[in-house]
This record gives sequence, C-alpha cells and structure tokens, in this order.
Amino acid sequence: MATSSVSKGCFVFKPNFKKRKTSVPIDEYFNKGKNESEDSKLRFETYQLVWQQMKSETERLQEELNKNLFDSLIEFLQKSHSGFQKNSRDWGYQIKLREIPTAALVLGVNVTDHDLTFRSLTEVLQNNVTPYVVSLQARECPDVKHFLQKLGSQLMDCCIDVESKEEENVQITQKMTHCSMDSLSSWYMNVTQKTDPKIPGKKRTSSSQWHSPPVVLILKDMESFATKVLQDFITISSQHLHEFPLILIFGIATSPIIIHRLLPHAVSSLLCIELFQSLSCKEHLTTVLDKLLLTTQFPFKLSEKVLQILINIFLYHDFSIQNFIKGLQLSLLEHFCSQPLSVLCCNLPEAKRRINFLSDNQCENIRRLPSFRRYVEKQAAEKQVALLTNERFLKEETQSLLENLHVYHTNYFLVLRCLHQFTFSLPKCPLGRQIRELYCTCLEKNIWESEEYASSLQLLRSSEKQLGNTAKRIEEFLAQFQSLDAQAKEEEDTSGSQSKGLQKTDLYHLQKALLEMKELRRTSKKPTKFEVLREKVVNFIDSLVREHLLPPETQPLHEALYCSAAHTLRERLNAAPRMALHTALNNPYYYLKNEALKSEEGCIPNVAPDICIAYKLHLECSRLINLVDWSEAFATVVTAAEQMDANSMTSEETNEIIHARFIRAVSELELLGFIKPTKQKTDHVARLTWGGC
Repeated sequence: MATSSVSKGCFVFKPNFKKRKTSVPIDEYFNKGKNESEDSKLRFETYQLVWQQMKSETERLQEELNKNLFDSLIEFLQKSHSGFQKNSRDWGYQIKLREIPTAALVLGVNVTDHDLTFRSLTEVLQNNVTPYVVSLQARECPDVKHFLQKLGSQLMDCCIDVESKEEENVQITQKMTHCSMDSLSSWYMNVTQKTDPKIPGKKRTSSSQWHSPPVVLILKDMESFATKVLQDFITISSQHLHEFPLILIFGIATSPIIIHRLLPHAVSSLLCIELFQSLSCKEHLTTVLDKLLLTTQFPFKLSEKVLQILINIFLYHDFSIQNFIKGLQLSLLEHFCSQPLSVLCCNLPEAKRRINFLSDNQCENIRRLPSFRRYVEKQAAEKQVALLTNERFLKEETQSLLENLHVYHTNYFLVLRCLHQFTFSLPKCPLGRQIRELYCTCLEKNIWESEEYASSLQLLRSSEKQLGNTAKRIEEFLAQFQSLDAQAKEEEDTSGSQSKGLQKTDLYHLQKALLEMKELRRTSKKPTKFEVLREKVVNFIDSLVREHLLPPETQPLHEALYCSAAHTLRERLNAAPRMALHTALNNPYYYLKNEALKSEEGCIPNVAPDICIAYKLHLECSRLINLVDWSEAFATVVTAAEQMDANSMTSEETNEIIHARFIRAVSELELLGFIKPTKQKTDHVARLTWGGC
C-alpha cells in the first residue's frame, strides 16, 4: 500500500532477555508516608477481600441478567435443529427449503461488553446444545477463503471424539489451504457418524447428547463483515444444509435492519431469522448500582463527585458496563491506597475489632478527620477533652460512631427506594426517572431543600412530629386505602361537581377546567377522605426523607467508607492525551525530571530530545512550514550542544547525521498528527496544531 509519509524506514528492536529484578511487594505501594503507612498490608488484604466479593456479585448478576436471553436462544436452537435430529435427509425441506436458522442478537452499542457476552454464550451453548460452536470476527475474514479456513480450524478444536479429532486433524490440515464447504461437510458427516453419544466428552446436559449436533456459527460483529463475503457464504451454506446443519447467530450493535441493508432479498430469503434483544445497557447500569452501591452488603461507597464521574463516562463515552466496573475497582483501590482509615472499610464486627488495635498514629488520623472534628465541636467540654486526649475513650466512641454509620446506611437506602417509587412516575420526573439520579442528588445536598423536591410534592405540608414504626405505619396506610373502595359511591357523590369539570377534555377548555378545579378545591370546606389520607402519606414520607436522607458528609467517620478522590479518578479515567502530548513535547522536564532540560519560558534547550526541539520550532511557524527553513533552525539549535572532534568527523558527516535526526523527528510529529504533507507547495508541510502566527 502506498504511503504519503515524509520518510520511510524499518526499525528493529532487539528484545531484552535479561531477567528483571524482584519487584516490590504490592502492599508496599500503599506506603506514602509515616502517617499513611499504617496497616498497609492489612489495607491491601482488605481491598482484595472487598473487591473479590464485589467481583463475584457482578459475575453472578451478569449470569442472572443473561439467563432469560440465553434460555430463549437455546430454545430457538433446539427447535431449529429438531427436524435434522429426526431425519437428516429431509431436514433441508423441513426448514422451508434451505433456509438457515438465524438468531439476530441485538446487544447494543456497548461494543466493549460484547466479548464477555459471547464468551458466556459459547460456554452455555457448548454445555446445553452442541460442542460445535464457532465465533468469528470481520477482521479475520476478509474473503470467503479465509472465512472457511477460520471456520474449519475452530471446528477441529470442537471435536468431542479424541481419536476422530486426531485422525481428522491431519486431513483438515492438509486441506486447510483450499478449504471448502464440501470438505467441511465431509468432515462433519465423518465425525458425527463415528461419535457415540455415550462417549464421555465435555460436561453437557442430556439435551446436547444428539447423534448429529448442529454447528453454531457466531458472527460477533455482523455490521463489519464485507457484504460480498456474507452473501457468498450464506449462498454456499444453504446448498449444503442437508449435510452440514448450520445455525447462525448475528451479533448486532445497531439495529436488525442492518441485515437487510447488507444482504439483498435473494440472500436474506435464505435465512429464517428470529430476533433476540439483550437488556439495555442503562438498565444494566441501574441493576449494577443497585446491587453494588445501593446496599449494605458492601461497606465501600462512592462520594457524589466520584459517582458522577463514572456515570458521565458511561453515558457520554462508551456505555460499557465493564469499563464502569473497572472504574469502580480503581476508585476502590485508590481509596484503600490513599486513606489510612480505610482499614475500617469492612464488615461491622471486624471493623469494631480492628478499632481496639489501632495505633497512636491511626488515632490521630481519626482526630484529623473533618467529620470527626465537627462531631467533637458539638460535644460537651468534658467529652471533647476525653476524645482528644484519652485513646481508650476515643476507640469506644469510634466503635459507637461506626455502628451508627452502618445503621444510617440501612435506613438511608430503604427511604431512598421509597422516595424513588413515589416520584419516578411523576410528570417530567423532577427527581429523575432512574434511582441513580435521585441517589446523586441525595449525596450532594439536603434534597428537601431543592426546588425539584418541592415540585414533586406539591400537596405536601411539612410535619415535624414522629410517626412511629415505619413498616407498621405503611401497613396502616395501605389498609386505609383499601377501605376506601367500600366508600366509593359516597366519594363519587361528594366529588360529582369535580367530575363534571373533568368532562371537558379538549385543549381549548383544558386550562379553564384546571382553574375551575383549583378554585373549587380552595373554596371547598371539607376535603374528601382520599385527600386526607393522601396528605397523611405524603407528610409521612417527607418526615422519613428529612430524618434519614441526610448527605453522607453529615455522618462522622464517613471518610473511612467513602471514596472522595474525584480529581485523581478523573485524571486516570478521563485522560486528555492532546494536553499530555503538548506538555511532554513543550516541557520535557515535566516527565523526564532532568535538570538540564529546565529552561525559561519561550527558550529551546539544545539538549532536549530531537522531537521536542522540532515541536517547539514548529510552534513558531505559520500554517505552512518550509522544510528547509525548519531544518536549518533545527540544525542551529542542535549544533549548539554538539561537541564533536573535528579530526574524527567531517562537516559533511555531521550535516548528514543532523539531517537524519531532523527527518526522524518530523516523521514522529507526522505520526502523532501534528503535521501532514501538502500539495500546495512541494517543500512544505501543513501544520495541524492549534495557535500559529
């Protein structure tokens, strides 16, 4: 393939076979100072334990979410293959004259998560349907020849009969260079005839013990396959369907309509397509948050800013659940690495036990917590002195505060779910349709002070009195609502005038009807029983919100459980490569930490790397850069640092070396996207960076 690069070259890098030195133990990275080095090993072990528990929960959740989808696929595959199982000779006719059973699996735009889904699907199919499951990607199949080769090579690895596999391996290897559907059909018929279903193979259920199991072909990225490759393969496969029972699974990221856009009617008519839709990635995110964060099962929590960063990356970048979980793992690691008191981020009994063994430095870390300082300021003078001077009293109080924090979380999430059920279906959803939106708002501030909360509860009249046991009160309210059904006739008579006002449903009279209803309600002397009961319920919910949905920052010792390293997390996950490149090339000292690279603003150090010199010189040029002038300026800067022996190297040799270094630097800048060749002037390059004269 032709290239328009400024220069061409081939570079060889010899591998380094030297054995690396013993690396530093991982838990040593948790040591950042005298105060923060406390319990580094214990913190690392706690991190591993918490993350392993959260990882196991995510894997279990993934299996649970995929179960319905996989069950539907298995049912479809078994139904499609039942005809061939009964009579292989007539199977092609039974499935509507050479139509290939095809499952269109719509997975969504979160492409980075698809590999995990397909790995799980392959395992499920091998355990329940057939051992012959093949997965192909578009980059592996540029033409039909490579398509069939990849299909044949993977089918060899799926053979359940070891002896047959060894025999056929030699034959298929010989035919692999000219693999065809005829050879694959012959291989399949030969293998399935030799295979006895009683021979133990892979662990599979009884449903997969068929004399002639189907061949399931998964095309992971159906949209990326070349149209002609798909057309030719489908046409050829349909001709051999009676001897090679193929079932297709199309992995689709966009829409099922892509099938008809890629395949003409003559080809798509050869497919018997059934559509399968996976769970929406947003619904998946809500479920993950519900199981990992909106629960007391795991002590680790995220602050509002950290959670918002992870959610924004998900919603505005990739829609990837796996990347969200990796971000969650990074925040967990950062919390245990940077917060010495994260040693208390474990289950409550273990945390209370660890408090008894805290060192003096860790006790000082507790006293330095902002939340603990605010707590001490609210106490009596004698208790303040004891908390600041008595280590034993401090530990006892810390145990009590940590227990209160766990109780706070239990009540918090219950009331949060209750409020969400009350508000998610309101018009315009002022507090959000998803519980994660409500959760972020509650983490940030007192939600009852927001306008959205007031608009969500328009009929609310604040009530400050205690309303007793929550569960008992809710049961009483439900019973009272049910009792209203017996009084429905009386209620209809009382509100008859209101019903007449509601009969006008046209747009012209809508506003007038609403005003009449509002005035009628204002002038009504006695509210209905339903309105009285509704008011009690709203007041009850409001009292729960004000009591239990306080932001975590109001709770003492919340720093031990909540990750608040939003700035660090943003730098790690939401990188700015353009700015990082500019910093590295414009100020190499920032990364290399070489004192010789320090320079004043606007100066170019002559000992800087060649690419840095070329980059800073190109910043002084206009949109079009003259290569000759650029090369001369580069040579001027470089020769200021050269101390070459005149006897050992001639001036011509020196110029050649400098010219080669300049060409390499220019090529690297082109590779990074700062310049490009231009046809406007043959000895110029176009500048692509910001700024300019």
